[in-house]
Amino acid sequence: MPEVVLVLGASAGGIGRHVRTLAHGTGAVVLGPADTGLRFGFPRFVPVRPLRLRKALRRLSPDIVHAHGVSAGAFAVLAVRTLRPRPSIVVSIHNGAPDSLRARVAYRMLEFVVARGADTVLAVSEDLASRMRSLGARDVEMAVIAAPFTPSRGRATPGSFILAAGRLAPQKGFGTLLAAASSWADLSVRLLIAGAGPLEGELRRRAASLGVPAEFLGHRDDVDALLASAAVFVLPSRWEGQPLVLAEALRAGVPVVASDVGGIPALTGPAAAVLVPPGDAAALGDAVRSVLTDPDLAARLRAAALARSAELPTESDSVAAAQSVYARLRRPPRPNEEAHS
Repeated sequence: MPEVVLVLGASAGGIGRHVRTLAHGTGAVVLGPADTGLRFGFPRFVPVRPLRLRKALRRLSPDIVHAHGVSAGAFAVLAVRTLRPRPSIVVSIHNGAPDSLRARVAYRMLEFVVARGADTVLAVSEDLASRMRSLGARDVEMAVIAAPFTPSRGRATPGSFILAAGRLAPQKGFGTLLAAASSWADLSVRLLIAGAGPLEGELRRRAASLGVPAEFLGHRDDVDALLASAAVFVLPSRWEGQPLVLAEALRAGVPVVASDVGGIPALTGPAAAVLVPPGDAAALGDAVRSVLTDPDLAARLRAAALARSAELPTESDSVAAAQSVYARLRRPPRPNEEAHS
C-alpha cells in the first residue's frame, strides 16, 4: 500500500505542476478530478470526486495524506478523521481568499477546518503562514515550490513586446495592466497576454474601450519561449503565493515588473524586479515605461534575474523538503507489519 497519497482539486496551473513534481519524485498516488489527471499526466492517478475521497483513502490506507489547496485540504481533513489507523495529514496552502464576499466567507470556513485538523500546514508565503497560525494551526512551515525546469533555449534578442501570463481571473490584476498601458502607448510596444479564464470577454472589451491594442493569446504551452523574447514580463496580481511563471521569468533573464504583494518579494529578492503597489495602474505604467526606455535598468534587471534564479529551489529541493515532512510524520509500523518485517 502507498505510504503517501497526494490530493488536489481542479487545477490548470501551478498547483497541478507542483503536485506532478512531487508525484514523480516520491512515487505517490494522486487523487483528484479526472480532467485534472488528464491535464497533468500524473504517473499514478486515481480519479476521485470530493465526496468519495474517504472511501478511496480507506482502500489505499496511506501513512500520509498530502492535500493541496484549502478546498482539497478541508475535504481531506474531514475524510481522514474517522479512518483507523488515521493517516497523518499535510495541507499545502497555495492561495489567499477569493475576491467575492460569498466565496470569501466559504473559504474562511475551509481555512478553519484545515488549521484545526491538519498535522502540518505548508504555506507558500509568510502572510498565509501567519494566517494559518492565527486560526490555530499546530505546525506551520514554509512550502518549498520550484518551477519545473525547462532546458535553456538561449536568451533571444529582446522583442518589442510586453508579456503577461496567467489565468484571466480577478486575482491576476489584468484590468490594472490594461489601465496602465496608456503610459507606454507612444512607444509602439505590443502587449501580449497569455492565458485563459472567465474574464477574457470582459478584458477584451475593456482593452477596446481604452484603445489598448492588447493581444490575447489564450492558453499557451510555449510561455518559456515567449519569456525568452519579451522586453518586459509584467505580473500585476492582486495577490500571489509563489507564482511559477515568475520563477520561469527569472530563469529566462527577462526584466520583471510585478506587484509588491504576497510571496512575490521573497521570490524576486531585492534586485531582480521592479515592485509596485497592487492595483496602482499609474505606478505600474511608470515602472514598465522606465524599463522600456532605460537600457541600463533593463540590463541590470536581466542580470539580477539570472543571478536570483540560480538561488531558487530546484524540483529536487521541493521533493526533498516534502519527504522531510513525511519522514517526521510517518506513523509507527502496525503490529502485523512489524511481525512480517
